[in-house]
Amino acid sequence: MRLPAYIEQLDLWEAEFRFSTSVKVRFSETDAFGHLNNTKTFVYFEEARTDFFKSLGFFKLWTNPEYEGMIVVADLQCDYQRQVFFDDRLTVWVKPANIGSSSVDLHYMIKNSTGHICMTGRGTVVQVSKKTGKPFPLSEEMKDSLLNAKGAN
Repeated sequence: MRLPAYIEQLDLWEAEFRFSTSVKVRFSETDAFGHLNNTKTFVYFEEARTDFFKSLGFFKLWTNPEYEGMIVVADLQCDYQRQVFFDDRLTVWVKPANIGSSSVDLHYMIKNSTGHICMTGRGTVVQVSKKTGKPFPLSEEMKDSLLNAKGAN
């Protein structure tokens, strides 16, 4: 497997994932060639990212009209390693890689039911002010939760 720049050592990188969600490839997500359309991978990343942030309690905060911050995707990348087809069952893993003052760099890994890596990815999400659209600092509690999810504490 050709490693993207954000993966230095595959076995160590892979072992750091702690959170996952499962998806089944729907017929409507396949293309004329019978495999998963490349755009759908980003939907799977979004699903895992949303479930991950919900598990940390962040979504409750972000959807509260009284809270000033909200999350936006700043960039997103996917590296395709293996084809995926209709009805395949996949596990989508997500982990925080780097935590900034208002941003988090997330890494993704999608495996099929036989345990093979099909896709890897990374992306940055930024908490911004709902009022100004400018970066809004993550609270220390949020950073601590992300560090715990990363296994840094």
